[in-house]
Amino acid sequence: MAVRAVRGAVQLDEDDAAHMGERVGALLTAVLERNGLSAEDLISIWFTATPDLRSDFPAAAARHLGIVDVPLICAQELDIAGAMPRVVRLLAHVETGLAKPDIQHVYLGATAALRKDIAQ
Repeated sequence: MAVRAVRGAVQLDEDDAAHMGERVGALLTAVLERNGLSAEDLISIWFTATPDLRSDFPAAAARHLGIVDVPLICAQELDIAGAMPRVVRLLAHVETGLAKPDIQHVYLGATAALRKDIAQ
């Protein structure tokens, strides 16, 4: 097994805790499913949120999915003029047999425009 990093992002329609939980949960589920991973394969996850999201911690969505023994951290994205609003990003460190080129990075909805080079 190798340690790999998986990227992902999702845009929220509004700054609402329930909506954040739903969207971040969908993102995390897609990252796991598309890479054939389970919660046991997770080493850690780093979440960031744009400064306009203040209703909840993105990591709370992972806890609601039952990911309770994985280190999680949340941080704020840089406040850059013209950046896409209401975006949660994640960087997950995982144990997997996948080679680097086979990792499926997940950018849901409009966030696919953020990383056209790696979005699946």
